[in-house]
Amino acid sequence: MRNIVLAVIVAGIGISLGWMARSYLWRRKLDRKQAFFGLPDNSESLLVVNREAGGGPDLTVTRHDVSALLELSALIKDCGAHAQIVAHDATQQGFGERTEFCVGHPAPNRRMAAHLASLLPGIQVNADPEPGPDRGAFLIGKEQYRLEPGRSEYVLLARLTADQGHKTRPVFLFCGQRAITTQAASRYLARNYERLARKHGDKTFVLLLKVVNSQAYGPDVVELVADVTRAAQTPLPSAAPGKSHSTS
Repeated sequence: MRNIVLAVIVAGIGISLGWMARSYLWRRKLDRKQAFFGLPDNSESLLVVNREAGGGPDLTVTRHDVSALLELSALIKDCGAHAQIVAHDATQQGFGERTEFCVGHPAPNRRMAAHLASLLPGIQVNADPEPGPDRGAFLIGKEQYRLEPGRSEYVLLARLTADQGHKTRPVFLFCGQRAITTQAASRYLARNYERLARKHGDKTFVLLLKVVNSQAYGPDVVELVADVTRAAQTPLPSAAPGKSHSTS
């Protein structure tokens, strides 16, 4: 009987230690995730998005932007935080007050355009409405990345922080040449945030991603082109022509 009691006690201790170890590892993983996204328990965040063209006064969002918001909402919920969806022209908060996820092209998204102009002066986005080979192209430093709809499309994924102390919340940018690319970038972040957190910690980074053959694969095939953080933060010289990147 004594051996049985001892065995039960040992088993109970083992189960308790195992549960404590799993709880510790789960909490540690959650803490890292919350730190990377700037989302402690019960914190608030913003999802800033374009209004769909012709959508009227109500906030109408494109299908791909909805999918991006769903990806990001799941990340926010996993952190135990809350999200508020706001139109780009209705956002009136400063930088770093709450974690912000800004989704869309800078032409229709004023908030995105403001972030690029003030925080990433080394990036220009061609917003010319007239058709042409450079329409929608990204100029990053001296390199130009042209849009080939359905074949080769680019999107910027950035985590930006201001030097205002450890309580400053980050801003995440999903700046794509087309709506499907912002969905691809949000999915890339959801799948790779642990690796990005290990590499970059709580620092600023700007990644250029390439969405390959979206007409066949949708937003699922994404390649990391380069870490363009330094070029994105360095102001462009006047009238920089850039070197073009395209797929023939």
